[in-house]
Amino acid sequence: MEKNLDQGDGVRGPLLSVIVPVYNTKPYLEKCVKSIQNQTLRELEILLVDDGSTDGSGELCDQLAKEDARIRVLHKPNGGSSSARNLGIKEAKGAYLGFIDSDDFIEPDMYESLYQAIQQYEVKIAQISRDEIDEKGQKMPDVCTPPKEITVSSAEAFLEELLLHRGDCSFCTKLIAKEILADKAFPEGKLNEDFFLLLQVLEEISGIVILPKQAYHVFYRIGSNTRKENKNEFSRVFMDIVDHADYVNDLVERKYPALKKQAKRFGLFQRLDYMLHIPVSQMTGENDFYQKVKKYLRNNLGETLTNPFLTGKNKVYLLLLTIAPKTVRSLHQKAKGLDR
Repeated sequence: MEKNLDQGDGVRGPLLSVIVPVYNTKPYLEKCVKSIQNQTLRELEILLVDDGSTDGSGELCDQLAKEDARIRVLHKPNGGSSSARNLGIKEAKGAYLGFIDSDDFIEPDMYESLYQAIQQYEVKIAQISRDEIDEKGQKMPDVCTPPKEITVSSAEAFLEELLLHRGDCSFCTKLIAKEILADKAFPEGKLNEDFFLLLQVLEEISGIVILPKQAYHVFYRIGSNTRKENKNEFSRVFMDIVDHADYVNDLVERKYPALKKQAKRFGLFQRLDYMLHIPVSQMTGENDFYQKVKKYLRNNLGETLTNPFLTGKNKVYLLLLTIAPKTVRSLHQKAKGLDR
């Protein structure tokens, strides 16, 4: 199998570029990098993008680069994971791109398996399955259920799985042809950014191959962007997911009309998630975003009652939060023992 690429000037380049945004993850970084270095697919480069770390992670990146010529380090001011990934994409020399979070780790054959799948099934993206490991080293319940066998999914079918919250939107579990991202970027200053970019990618591909093996290991670490130690902080991710639901609705209207009911379900579910997490103190007339969510729920009450993709529990919560949002949120907050 040919694993090197002629870059057009007679210079042979890496087949794959693995982009690792690094920000204050020094205790976990070396394990992550070692898991990439140990890949059976050897012809790769590792781009460690130090996003303004203050805990010595940047210095550790430089040290690791001295030990392996395949490692390149890019230092930049802090701008978030998306900005670090975007710089990595710009600097990458490989024809295929992989992304790994710097506190996660992967199995030795992950990228070779993904590359072989891309070649065998003639697609631009391959996905492997993942699991989550907690701080005690225990495996957590699966967020995404792996398929029982190799599955080739059309872009529309893959989108449907995302809309039903059964698919995996993470770029960390994927190998993707660089050409697909040539004119795209991760949205900076946003959370749930993988989902937003993946929607754009799906418009340009015929399908994606999904491998059942759980070869990507997410380290579920309290204190990351979406797992705040401070329960009083209302993460902006719950606002971003509502915005992304609106983008999905526009996309489905334009390109996938058969998925209208699934898209409506997605929009309602994302707003349910928002309403179940917003602090009661922010449920005010001055909060324009909250008021927009309330209006949407009221205008789509009929859809809430009839959508076949919402569960009975979803419908009950949505109905109650549409009728008396602040009261229901207060009761829900007390029932969960939250102090917001």
